[in-house]
Amino acid sequence: MDENSNTAAKPGLGKEENTAKTVESPSGPVSVTGSSPEIVSDDTTDDLKIVMGDFDGPLDLLLHLIRQEQVNIYDIPVARIADEYLRYLQAMQELDIAVAGDFLVMAATLIELKTKMLLPRDPFAPAEEQDDPRKDLIDQLLEYQKYKAAAQMLWSRATVERAVFKRAEIETDKNNPEVTVGLFDLLKVFQEILARHKEEVMLEIGREEISMSEMLERLRNMVMSAGELNLRVFFERARSRRELVVAFLSVLELVRTTEIKLIQKQTFGDIVARVAS
Repeated sequence: MDENSNTAAKPGLGKEENTAKTVESPSGPVSVTGSSPEIVSDDTTDDLKIVMGDFDGPLDLLLHLIRQEQVNIYDIPVARIADEYLRYLQAMQELDIAVAGDFLVMAATLIELKTKMLLPRDPFAPAEEQDDPRKDLIDQLLEYQKYKAAAQMLWSRATVERAVFKRAEIETDKNNPEVTVGLFDLLKVFQEILARHKEEVMLEIGREEISMSEMLERLRNMVMSAGELNLRVFFERARSRRELVVAFLSVLELVRTTEIKLIQKQTFGDIVARVAS
């Protein structure tokens, strides 16, 4: 058996170890070699050895049979191909392998074509009825062959790309002049400022704490007056850890209400609050 089968494996499926089953041939040895599943004859017996694999569908099986018979796809010997096709299905049924409906439909189509090819043509029939009855099937096979080749090419390209690792592009200010800031970026700045307040006295007599509404108003005014505000500067104005927490929550609130947006003017730069457009 030729190991270099010209039927490509289905993309995405790994190559599995083939297991062989044997059935008696009702009509002598038959050879349908090449792609898996394979039906090969034993040189010493009349047994059929069937190695099950996978065909994508009836058109895939037909293309395999045409290649095996080494015939011109534009001049398919329907009788011979139909017989091979039917014997293949018969072997599957003898092994109790479920045959998909589209394989059976193709079998009926081949039998019909075989009958038409055997019948003499009516010289008085209209011109459209004088066309080659194989034309529709040939068109289907050519179309399927084209898409199968394209799919195989894309699969091969994807396989190569998965095996090649490219260095990711390094972000620069030119590529990304302004970066939208997420919550984790904001938390990082908050934690840095918060760490500076750890040594402060937690309770200071006579200090009046600012309320949430007052902090929101302060933040609005600072952003509106300057057009933008460096949040590191805003947080560092907090006089206590509690005030720092209130400042942080006020930023989250104005982002939530879409009054401001947070950006970085350069990668890893300070976070800036800007009036949302």
